[in-house]
Amino acid sequence: MKKMKSIYIIVLLMILSACSKDFLEEKPLGQLTSDNFFLNEEHAIQSVNATYEMLRDFRIHVFAYIALTDIISDDADKGSTPSDGAPVLVADEFTLDPGSLIIDDSWQGYYRGVKRANWVIARVPDIDMDPDLRARIVGEAKFLRAYFYFKMVRWWGGIPLVLEPLDREDIKIPRASVDEVYSAIISDLTDAANVLPLKSQYAASDLGRVTKGAAQGLLAKVYLTRHEFDKTVEMAMAVINSNEYSLASNYANIFRKEGENGPESVFEVQAKPSLIGGWCQYNQVQSIRPSKGWGFNRPSDDLVRAYEPGDPRREATVLYVGEVVPDGSYIVPDNPEMFNERYNQKAWVPDSERAGGGGSNQGGGNIRILRYADVILMAAEALNEMGQSEQARQYVNMIRDRARGALPPQILKPIETTNQSELRELIWKERRVELGMEQHRWFDLLRTGRAAEVMQAQGKNFIPGKHELLPIPQSEIDLSAGSVTQNPGY
Repeated sequence: MKKMKSIYIIVLLMILSACSKDFLEEKPLGQLTSDNFFLNEEHAIQSVNATYEMLRDFRIHVFAYIALTDIISDDADKGSTPSDGAPVLVADEFTLDPGSLIIDDSWQGYYRGVKRANWVIARVPDIDMDPDLRARIVGEAKFLRAYFYFKMVRWWGGIPLVLEPLDREDIKIPRASVDEVYSAIISDLTDAANVLPLKSQYAASDLGRVTKGAAQGLLAKVYLTRHEFDKTVEMAMAVINSNEYSLASNYANIFRKEGENGPESVFEVQAKPSLIGGWCQYNQVQSIRPSKGWGFNRPSDDLVRAYEPGDPRREATVLYVGEVVPDGSYIVPDNPEMFNERYNQKAWVPDSERAGGGGSNQGGGNIRILRYADVILMAAEALNEMGQSEQARQYVNMIRDRARGALPPQILKPIETTNQSELRELIWKERRVELGMEQHRWFDLLRTGRAAEVMQAQGKNFIPGKHELLPIPQSEIDLSAGSVTQNPGY
């Protein structure tokens, strides 16, 4: 393993921002180097907490993230006012290029997350501490590294694969193949699943740390993306049979404060209101313009039409002008500067969470990354592809039954077909409406090979063979002196 004489950004790495809950609330330690850090159990915990902190970084789960997951898809439009948000408009219009700000931000942010995880994985095993805790911390870091790389490989394809701390000189790393990146992701998640505790085994103060179920659930998604359906079923069923999770009785409540870390939560990013600008803005950038947020990521007309008549998930997903927000704190005003105004009801800022009164309105809602409903639908999709359509049908109907609740039986009627092709289409549609505005749609379109057909039907300038991947930032190509090559068409 290559060594650095000093960890030159270690102070920032250790400042665990206010955008975190119990296990992330650590104090800055001052100037630290590789000689006086990674020495004890406290250092091990602080280092992995700093890796979790990256999940709240603006470059990872905020502006660029919603642009490159929702806005780029048929689920959402840019939103805000017509003249606002040029950096994300390029995703909506498929005019991204190697100099696009959101491309560079995402690349930088995710690799910084990888960097922090690499330090934990490389140095914590040498610390003299409780062996079970040591193994758990390394497992957490491996999950997080896999999570970062899984996003990147789906956006960019083959990328430089960095699995250990590097010297500053070691920057001319060529792109690994897609298979090599996925092999590393699967290895990390498998290691994590073997050592991480179940959700129920964590203390209350550690609620929100990654679990065995989170690693298995993410592995299921990796295998589904790879069309390895037997392994998808194996991992999804491990989560289902663990009895650690259940579908929440009220769909809308999942996305409210009372739904955080609930029975359906497999993994979510922890947060709380912040007085520090620029850190906890996932909800702010999507919340109600002008006084509560920025108004980006507007649910599209096509998404609204995708819901069946009476499906309560539409009302739980889309927030309209004149409606009272879910906590009853205010009514959505009509903003004359916005066209066809509506908002993502799964990401908004309540008055009670506007930190500092009228100062910051970043909000503290957790980001739901992986829900049990997603795992069930992954199992259904993979089972159907394996010819087990009856069991797949039953799983899809579990999701529809929960959504229907106490409504009349003619709403969201049970699916009856076991025809594989018909059921496949119904499962894809169910994923869209169940997981709408939760940043899954674009990756679903890519892995199922439907991106070109769907986006061209929306009138988008989607070019097959080009727009399935994002451009590599030109700054990275230049920095690597050409070792990193550009994606086709850019």
